[in-house]
Amino acid sequence: MSEERAASDRRWWALLVLSIAQLLVVLDATIVTISLPYAQADLGIRDADKQWVFTAYTLMFGGLLLLGGRLADYVGRRRIFLIGLVGFAVASALAGAAVSPGMLFAGRALQGMFAALLAPSALSLVSVTFTAAQERARAFAVFGGVSGAGFAVGLIGGGALTQYASWRWCLLVNIPIAAATAAAALLVVVRDVPVRRVGGYDLPGVVLVTAGLASVVYGFNRAAQAGWAAAGTVALLVIGVCLLLAFVAIEARVANPLLPLRIPGEINRGGSFLVALLVPVAMYAVFLFLSYYFQQTLGYSPLKAGIAFLPFPFGIVVSAGIASKLLPQVGPRVLMLAGAQLGAGGLIYLAQLRVGYPYWAAVLPAEIVIALGMAQIFVAMQATALYAIDDRDAGVASGLLNAVQQIGASIGTALLTTIAVQVSTRYARNHPPTPDLPARAAIHSYDVGFYWGAGFFVLAAIVVAITIRVRKLDPVTDPDRAATIPA
Repeated sequence: MSEERAASDRRWWALLVLSIAQLLVVLDATIVTISLPYAQADLGIRDADKQWVFTAYTLMFGGLLLLGGRLADYVGRRRIFLIGLVGFAVASALAGAAVSPGMLFAGRALQGMFAALLAPSALSLVSVTFTAAQERARAFAVFGGVSGAGFAVGLIGGGALTQYASWRWCLLVNIPIAAATAAAALLVVVRDVPVRRVGGYDLPGVVLVTAGLASVVYGFNRAAQAGWAAAGTVALLVIGVCLLLAFVAIEARVANPLLPLRIPGEINRGGSFLVALLVPVAMYAVFLFLSYYFQQTLGYSPLKAGIAFLPFPFGIVVSAGIASKLLPQVGPRVLMLAGAQLGAGGLIYLAQLRVGYPYWAAVLPAEIVIALGMAQIFVAMQATALYAIDDRDAGVASGLLNAVQQIGASIGTALLTTIAVQVSTRYARNHPPTPDLPARAAIHSYDVGFYWGAGFFVLAAIVVAITIRVRKLDPVTDPDRAATIPA
């Protein structure tokens, strides 16, 4: 009994380590948001180039996730996890010590590359470590809560570090955290046995999906800067889609595919991947526009703007705990539908924002409602995306989940930024000039963006209603058996 208890305790300590690593990956996408103006001034980054602080990270991260997931399966998840942590720390040191824009961009690109190893290996380790239904639900609740809260934690941490230390510490802070996490992983994360590989690597698939995902992600990032109709934007998106279609065609024919089509082909998993694409678009409506609202309209300092986001991580932690208890009982469908409705309702409330409305009345209630909904979605979505996955495919399935979330984030940033600029310009043109016109035009553009975000939550709810049919997430590992479970 003592040995069994020790093994159980070790699993939960391992979950803590894996969750911290996931937090590093998620928050690093947003932690530099508030500090960017300071880095730009310090390094002399041109306005036309400042987007590369984000794009360099997302491009490598999104493009290499499937490869990172498959390497975790074939080389060993724990080994790839440790390589990802060490590499992420080194890349953070390079970016934090940057003396030129190119050095900062290179460091961010390396961060994205090692994050593409870290994220799928961490999620797949959670999947293969916890197999009992109740424990699995609790584990995914913790991991999903961390994923959902990471965006807000990044903004809070970035604000505090920028105000009291330096923009560089938004990057350098990763070094001690990654080092401590790697040391703890050696003690508590069990060494897994790599999947036996039959046949060679799917090199054409690797090239096509990496280039295709990178092209799509870059295309959406470029759309936010140059517009949707720009020749470069259209070319990147068309090339990316063609490469991904070619990738699917190859995966259906090769003997040892990088991404077996049975993974997204099962209806519950396929629905979860689609929800994972849609929800980040809605999430970015919250973080993008509230970040502008706090700092530009209300005049908050970086730290105060970060503190204004605190209801998100707190609400997500509470809601994730509730979801862990409900998931084995009611199944993922109910949780995902409830979460999408809460998210849509919160964004519609935010869309009533007007000049002069106080934070506690106009923003705080919506933050709490959206946070409660996001946790329900993330916990159920991550568990369902790995539903009935055989251990040999856990890494690449985790990579696919992270990849579609990254694409969704890129879509959200590009789409909502473009809409906000167009709406604000049109509003200012159609109203008489007054001292508060810029503020009113900005808030009107945020309101429109919030309505769009609510629409994506509604679309996610429709996808859930059609595709999520499994009643309970028992630890089934046979995909054929999973497909026959009745609705």
